[in-house]
Amino acid sequence: MIIEFGYDYLAKQGAVECRVAGVDEVGRGPLCGAVVAAAVILNPKKPILGLNDSKKLSESKRELLAEQIKAEAVSWCLGRAEVEEIDAINILQASMLAMQRAVNGLTIAPEYVLVDGNRCPQLSYPSQAVVKGDSRIIEIAAASVLAKVARDQEMLILDEQYPGYGLAQHKGYPTKLHLEALQSLGPSAIHRRSFGPVKRLLS
Repeated sequence: MIIEFGYDYLAKQGAVECRVAGVDEVGRGPLCGAVVAAAVILNPKKPILGLNDSKKLSESKRELLAEQIKAEAVSWCLGRAEVEEIDAINILQASMLAMQRAVNGLTIAPEYVLVDGNRCPQLSYPSQAVVKGDSRIIEIAAASVLAKVARDQEMLILDEQYPGYGLAQHKGYPTKLHLEALQSLGPSAIHRRSFGPVKRLLS
């Protein structure tokens, strides 16, 4: 699959060249922690080599790319929805909220927004969802890298604050290690009460 700039992708649909923001989120699946999104507008004159879906990159490669994106992007912003919001409005709506906050936080307004997945958050700009966008559109790939690196770094900090759950290893996802730790330690303040494994323990 060819990864390309957002304006090239839109040009194939007959759109005029415009300033494109790519948006992606990380953290729908974990049992704890916030869901984190990023919005990125890249400079076509400063291509960042090696960008791809964050899941296809090594941790060290993601961290290097994240620093490059922050240094060379036209504009970038992280958005998030906290555990309490996830439990109150559900993970899908919280993901939309995090992405909305990321786009609204850009210091330079986009003219068009491309969002990874099959639906868009409510935005003030024209937008389009792109299935597997993080491996098709460079701006979305950049957003996926920033969001992934930010959330992973946050889980390392939370691992020190909430020891015993193995957060540094699994980043909050429902692995065997995490589920066993939940069973023995019980849910912490950062666990999502509305998620099945946590909900069952609380009841």
